[in-house]
Amino acid sequence: MRLNEIKDNPGARKTRVRIGRGIGSGVGKTGGRGGKGQTARSGVAIGGFEGGQMPLHRRLPKRGFNKWNRKDWNEINIGALQRAVDEGKLKAGQDVDVTALVDAGILRRAKDGLRLLGTGEITAKLALTVNHASAKAKEAIEKVGGSVSIIEKKVLADDVAKREKSAAKKAAAKTGK
Repeated sequence: MRLNEIKDNPGARKTRVRIGRGIGSGVGKTGGRGGKGQTARSGVAIGGFEGGQMPLHRRLPKRGFNKWNRKDWNEINIGALQRAVDEGKLKAGQDVDVTALVDAGILRRAKDGLRLLGTGEITAKLALTVNHASAKAKEAIEKVGGSVSIIEKKVLADDVAKREKSAAKKAAAKTGK
């Protein structure tokens, strides 16, 4: 092999299409831009522009709100828990939390936490650890001898101090009026 025999692999370097180089090139005359009009020219500003009229996206009202740090909860009804006990996926008297439900195949994956809802009937005695529980669900579980412990959100001492300070400020403003 010599230096003059060195070549790139076929297809490794693709030559760019040179537009506006005559009829024979296939991209001559209009150069792939079509015929006439605003889009054939440079400085096109179409995206939403309606010739000076107020564009549609500004005429329509803004609606709704999407919370940026919204939590996505696993929700489970007491009826589904009872069904899992009946099918043998959970044992009565067992400690139940998100990981136990995922391991049993009742939930697909653990999300930001577990919410216990009160639809259905339950007869099994379970010790549940959840992030939230509806009053109806809590009552139904405790009625059959089970327990519901709610995971408390950690509150920093600085946050408590800030809340007390702002509450005192509001109270002073109210009495001052």
